[in-house]
Amino acid sequence: MNSNAELLTYIMENTNNIKEQIENDLNAKILKITMKIKDHYPELSQYLEEMPVTVPSENDPEISLKHLSVYYESLNSLLNKYKVDYPKIEEQP
Repeated sequence: MNSNAELLTYIMENTNNIKEQIENDLNAKILKITMKIKDHYPELSQYLEEMPVTVPSENDPEISLKHLSVYYESLNSLLNKYKVDYPKIEEQP
């Protein structure tokens, strides 16, 4: 690195790469848990579209990493609470 400007550019590029990786990871987790709900717990599907965290606010219209993280945690909480409240009865052989 020859200058502070080059160092700053390098840091900014790597920060953007890390943010992109985190965003991709969150999107993959959201897709996975959404598919799990639709495939194994279809009775919960009605709540997926009703979750307000999927809609950014007027003051903050972009979907940020925070929005994605909150949405994933909401899906995870919904599913885990449902599993506790309504455990599946294992079939007896």
